[in-house]
Amino acid sequence: MSSEPPRRIVVTGATGNVGTSVVRLLSEDPDVGSVLGLARRIPEWSPAKTEWAAVDLASAQADSRSLFEGASAVIHLAWAFQPTHDPAMTWRTNVLGSIRVFEAAATAKVPTLVHASSVGAYSPGPKDHAVDESWPTHGWPDAAYCREKAYLERALDAFDRAHPRMRVVRMRPAFLFKRESASEQRRIFGGRFLPGHLARPELLPFLPDIPGLRVQALHTDDAARAYQLAVKSDVRGAFNLAAEPAVDADLLGRMLGSRRVRLPRTAARSAIAAAWGLHLLPASPHLFDAVLRLPLMDCTRARTELGWRPQRTAPEVLEEFLLGMRRGEGEATEPMRGSKVG
Repeated sequence: MSSEPPRRIVVTGATGNVGTSVVRLLSEDPDVGSVLGLARRIPEWSPAKTEWAAVDLASAQADSRSLFEGASAVIHLAWAFQPTHDPAMTWRTNVLGSIRVFEAAATAKVPTLVHASSVGAYSPGPKDHAVDESWPTHGWPDAAYCREKAYLERALDAFDRAHPRMRVVRMRPAFLFKRESASEQRRIFGGRFLPGHLARPELLPFLPDIPGLRVQALHTDDAARAYQLAVKSDVRGAFNLAAEPAVDADLLGRMLGSRRVRLPRTAARSAIAAAWGLHLLPASPHLFDAVLRLPLMDCTRARTELGWRPQRTAPEVLEEFLLGMRRGEGEATEPMRGSKVG
C-alpha cells in the first residue's frame, strides 16, 4: 500500500458506461479513501467507500467547486451523446460543461485532472498502421461528437499552460463495451426500435462489408484500469487505449459465422441518413462519416509509462457485449438500466 494519505477521488458521469467501471475499481483500491460520484440522478447502487451527489454539470449554476475541494483527483467522464438532432444542446452540455469542470477543479486546487477524450478527437488517419498520441486532434468537423472532443483538446492545451502545477491527463480510448452497457448503448446508437435479440449469429446470415469500416474496441473495465493508473502515477498528457486486433467485417464475419457482402459507403450512408432523418436511428450519418476516417491507435505509451495492458482481446469484448445485448443486460443506475428482451 502507498505511504501517501488515502486519496479522495471525484468522478463525474459516475453512473454511465465508463463511470460505473471506474467507481467500482476505485472503491476496491486500498489506496483510495473515498470516492464521490457525481451524476444527474443518484443511483440505488452503493459500492464501498462511495458517496453520491446529484449535479447537472450542464447547468451554469452547478457548483462543482465545493464538491471538488480536498480531492486528490477529478476524473471527468460526464458526456451526453444525445440529442444528435440538437448539436447546440450537446455543445452546452459537453463543451461548456467540461470547461466549467476544468475551471472548478483549478479553483479548488485539485492536483490531478483526468479527462475522457476519445479516438474521436483525432483527425482522419490511416487504417493500415497505428498512430501515436502526436497525431493531430482536429476531429471530423461534421460530426458533433468529434467536433466537441477536438475542441476540448484545444481547451485543455490552454488550460494546461495556465495551470502548470496541475497534472492533466487525457485518455483517448477506442470504442468501449462491456456486458452491462449493452442496453444503454443499444438505446444511444440503435434506438428503441432495435431489438436486442437480433444480436444472434443465426439471425445474421449476411454481414455488410463497408470499405473503410475498420476500428478498435476496448473493454470498459480495461479502460477503467488505465484511469486508476493515471490517478496513481506521475504522468501527464495523452494516452491511447485500445485492444487488439482491429475490428473489421472479416473479423466480425468469423465471429458470427456470417457471409460478408460488399456494401458501398454511399449506400450505407444513405440508409443511415434516411433512418436518422426520420428519427428512427439516434446515430447520425455524420458520425458514420467520422468512424470511416478514424485512425488506428498505437498504445505503446500506455504500456511503457502507465504499465497498462488490456486484459481482453477485441473479439472477447465484442462477444461479451453481444451476449449482453441478447440478455438485455444493465446496471442499477439510470443510464445503465437493463432492457427487457423478447
